[in-house]
Amino acid sequence: MSIHIKQATASDAPIIASFAKALTDEIIVKTGARHFNVNITETTELCRALIEQGNYTVFLAISSDAELPIGFATLCESHALYAEGTFGIIQECYIQPEFRSQQVGSMLLKKVAEHAQSLGWKRLELCTPPLPEFARTVNFYAENGFEATGGRKMKLVLERT
Repeated sequence: MSIHIKQATASDAPIIASFAKALTDEIIVKTGARHFNVNITETTELCRALIEQGNYTVFLAISSDAELPIGFATLCESHALYAEGTFGIIQECYIQPEFRSQQVGSMLLKKVAEHAQSLGWKRLELCTPPLPEFARTVNFYAENGFEATGGRKMKLVLERT
């Protein structure tokens, strides 16, 4: 199987939204906790807008055999003193189950890292899904050079005004 990675455009928003839904659904099923409520129509429009605004970079893994997207990774820019300035956050990364353990995720991460370096960023960060359900995912990131930095991801949902 031959794979290539391409930077997505706003026209790719429907497939990106479907991958985001598959990712969040998988987390919900494995953890039993309903942390997400991804609406495909709303997520597609949001994705399209974020890409058009330049606030969201998405890379798609494409199976060259059928020219079908089989995974994605998303990236946004952030800033912090502890990170010595500007850095990138991988917000989502998903490979369709039948294409896992075939180096597709590693190829995506390599492309993301190359993009980050081209922007002069000093680091990449990401948040993994919960343990122990996603130990394999954590191991995958470690095998690709990421290291645990401690803490837990926390959120505060703000009321819409």
